[in-house]
Amino acid sequence: MFVIMIGDLNSHTPHGPLDRKWTNHKDHARLVNPNNRRKFEIIVVGSGLAGGSAAATLGELGYRVKCFCYQDSPRRAHSIAAQGGINAAKNYQNDGDSIYRLFYDTIKGGDFRSREANTYRLAEVSGNIIDQCVAQGVPFAREYSGYLANRSFGGAQVSRTFYARGQTGQQLLLGCYSALCRQIAAGTVQMFPQTEMLDLVIVDGQAKGIVTRSLRTGKIEMVAGDAVVLATGGYGNVFYLSTNARGCNVTATYRAYKKGALFANPCFTQIHPTCIPHAGDYQSKLTLMSESLRNDGRVWVPKGKEDCAKPPNEIPHTERDYYLERKYPSYGNLSPRDIASRAAKEVCDEGRGVGPGGRGVYLDFADAIKRLGQETISERYGNLFEVYEKITGENAYKVPMRIYPAVHYTMGGLWVDYNLMSNVPGLFVVGEANFSDHGANRLGASALMQGLADGYFVLPYTLPNYLAGQVGKRPSIDRPEFKDAEREVRAKIDKLLKINGNRSLDSIHRELGELLWNKCGMARNKAGLEEALEKIPKLREKFWREVRVPGDGEDFNQSLERAGRVADFLEFAELLCIDALTRDESCGAHFREEHQTPDGEALRDDENFADVFAWEFQGANGTLNPPKLHREPLQFETVHLTQRSYK
Repeated sequence: MFVIMIGDLNSHTPHGPLDRKWTNHKDHARLVNPNNRRKFEIIVVGSGLAGGSAAATLGELGYRVKCFCYQDSPRRAHSIAAQGGINAAKNYQNDGDSIYRLFYDTIKGGDFRSREANTYRLAEVSGNIIDQCVAQGVPFAREYSGYLANRSFGGAQVSRTFYARGQTGQQLLLGCYSALCRQIAAGTVQMFPQTEMLDLVIVDGQAKGIVTRSLRTGKIEMVAGDAVVLATGGYGNVFYLSTNARGCNVTATYRAYKKGALFANPCFTQIHPTCIPHAGDYQSKLTLMSESLRNDGRVWVPKGKEDCAKPPNEIPHTERDYYLERKYPSYGNLSPRDIASRAAKEVCDEGRGVGPGGRGVYLDFADAIKRLGQETISERYGNLFEVYEKITGENAYKVPMRIYPAVHYTMGGLWVDYNLMSNVPGLFVVGEANFSDHGANRLGASALMQGLADGYFVLPYTLPNYLAGQVGKRPSIDRPEFKDAEREVRAKIDKLLKINGNRSLDSIHRELGELLWNKCGMARNKAGLEEALEKIPKLREKFWREVRVPGDGEDFNQSLERAGRVADFLEFAELLCIDALTRDESCGAHFREEHQTPDGEALRDDENFADVFAWEFQGANGTLNPPKLHREPLQFETVHLTQRSYK
């Protein structure tokens, strides 16, 4: 079904020792002198931690930046949802941490499916992020002595996670936003809120602009630039129910894919084990309870099915199964997310789940409160307990929280090389929108780390390497490529508005999400994926025949916004399942039931699948043509491929 091309992607990874690659690369990269920087216009799409930090830093350097976001303010970017903490190899706790250990934990956590050089660079610059954020005034938690405090996250045996109570993402975004506002005031950054990117413009084979639509007025505009930076986050909402904000979508990256950018590892979607369980069909999203809670909370279910309906405080300790501590004694409740999620599903499938429908496990703080006092627990996680009580009506200081896995983060994204540039020259991709650093599973507290690393400390060094050869090459929006892209955008909007069916967008999207969750969720198998690939095109046909999109295009129209995003999800879902079917192994969050160890853990096939899968769009002829597969073999010069174990 697919054309397989092995080893045809050039990652441009520098030569030399792993710990010198980034330094040597910077030393030999081309530069743009300060007087020339103001001649360049950079388009940044997205204003979360990756996009906001990139725009602020590029503006500080003297480039002219146009930054677009669909929110009413950069402060509302989805980065605020990552509240638990941010990793950095500072070794403040003197517990044996180092850059190498952070690198190795990240590679191992991703089940050896990420590029060594990119992951090491992430660990290498992590310490700079903390210094930058402290200088911005981010109120990290501190010890009594005044030193910055650290806590642990899953997949690590050291304390390297910096945090601001349970509001880390929000506080980091406020620091980033202050830097961005400074550049807006200075005139180097021009901000375009409530504006959505609807297409990428390619001129002479290079990314030179975008087509946007104002979400306030419906006005469609063309924007030209010398380079385009996508920082538009992940695609978890393809599952309908996820921990992502409702607005999170795949549109920018998917439409770049349709213009030639390769989409890498889309099947690597992370299920987070620490979420409030699904309560009913009325829900439009799920709520994350930060992984940081597993520092002090103990996860358990009753040993016997007959105890599941009892109040948890009436079940004695001897009748409780602390299954993570039992199965993974070295890491216990801080086992990585993919492993903890599958373990929760396993005990619930056995009939030992708690709460409505038996789809929940307990996260219990009684022992921590007894040991440390409620005041200390409140200082660490108070706002998370408040959120839980508002949603469930239960006081988690007195009764255990109920949690269950939910779709959270996406490790897949557009393929990028070491410079964070896609295969389309001039198109750079940062943060969750790219695939590069996390492999098949992201460790907790590494999303904030990657977003800020890319924006503050990587892109500002690698972007000039491309721009140095682009002086005076910015095209006019009068070029036919811009007109063609605008025409395509308008045609799609008109097509959506003319369907005039009787089904709601949510009903179609929910149907797609349930199909993906059941067939391509925490566990996948060949038969289920083939069934999904048979049903998705039929659902897509139903969408274009039966959905109703009220209003018109030249106005504020949230239904139209959502319709375009759901239409892209319906196409992208097929690519996701094709990738999952083609990767005939288990690794990290991609758990193929046919490939597991006797203990039920993911069983990799390093001989055949130690590659990045990068898919190329092949057009549509009534239905989507099968995409072409490119493979980038992963070279491991420093680490040894081993069966991942957290026991």
